[in-house]
Amino acid sequence: MKFSAHPIWLVGFRPFFLLACLSGLSLPVLWALMFTGVLPAPAGRFSPIQWHAHEMFFGFGWAVIGGFLLTATKNWVQVRGYHGPALVGLVAAWGLERVGMAFGGSWPAALFWFSNLAFLGGIVAMLLWTLLRYRKQDSFRDNYFFLFVLPAFLAAKLLILDAEHFSAGVTMAIGLFRLAFLVMLERTLTQFMKGVFQAELWRDPRLDGAIKLSALTLVFQAWMPAWLAEGLLLLCAVLLLVRFAGWKPWLAMTRIELAVMYFGYLAILAQLLVELANLRWAPVWVGSVSVHLFTFGVMGLIVPPMLVRISKGHTGRKVVFDAGDKLLIWIMLAALVVRIVLPQLMPAAYGRWVHMAAGGWFLCFAILGARLLPRLVAPRVDGKEH
Repeated sequence: MKFSAHPIWLVGFRPFFLLACLSGLSLPVLWALMFTGVLPAPAGRFSPIQWHAHEMFFGFGWAVIGGFLLTATKNWVQVRGYHGPALVGLVAAWGLERVGMAFGGSWPAALFWFSNLAFLGGIVAMLLWTLLRYRKQDSFRDNYFFLFVLPAFLAAKLLILDAEHFSAGVTMAIGLFRLAFLVMLERTLTQFMKGVFQAELWRDPRLDGAIKLSALTLVFQAWMPAWLAEGLLLLCAVLLLVRFAGWKPWLAMTRIELAVMYFGYLAILAQLLVELANLRWAPVWVGSVSVHLFTFGVMGLIVPPMLVRISKGHTGRKVVFDAGDKLLIWIMLAALVVRIVLPQLMPAAYGRWVHMAAGGWFLCFAILGARLLPRLVAPRVDGKEH
């Protein structure tokens, strides 16, 4: 069998979900060891905090969103999608970026920036080509949001790597991921609740549109006057709360695999309110609460069950959460409490909480990766090609 014909290269989620597990189990632990002085930070072009933020958003985060969008976009427009050599090239570019961020401090500038932009530039161009070329057969009219969001990630990446604009880059990256998760939750929770409970969730196109528009505008929060940012943060949070009330949360809470998606939704809302509080009252937090409320509460809670669902459904298996799948959720819920709540209560042990939270990510994604690997490297069990 040719290397590029292996089942791992059949569709985008297969290699990139494994890379998401690899980066999810390793990057937080590496940062915790750097943060507490056990390991030296990568030498060279960027500060340790720039490295950490970049790798979590564009190493881990884009392994997840890349695998998801490579799979979802082909289904949205009903085409075969990228596979084989195209995926091999993207994975190689993702790996080159990780090497460059870790060891490229002494590389020539041209080589470093090629290593740093090849993956994101390539995958964004491929996704945009799919959405634009087949736009007439796109099953989602609001996919035009991605025409802005995808190239904007390149700007956020460059801002994070510029020390002077690092904070603005982090705010922009969170805003872009926030919008991507809101679009995903809007589409999938409706299906999940109908599939499990035969429950129809309340949907109002005007409300959905206002949520996405306010979230899109907040991508530029770092450049807004404080009063405008405060108003938009409050508006988006209120709109999300109104919609949440109509989405039958009491029903979802009876199933942990659905409840965790609602918790992730609430974490988006909570992060908006924390951002509002930071601008309005400047409370004293222990640690970067706003950022980690998003990374642990949104990405950490939503991503593992998302990987479980897609890896089962798109390999021909029934999407049922067993005890092992549910364990992943409880681990990440515990990591969220350890990273956000315990430092506020016992700040003297902050380093310990950082280590324990990173250990939660390691444990979750190590277990998830071990469970996904046999599915993702084998053909579909239902005999279909992809």
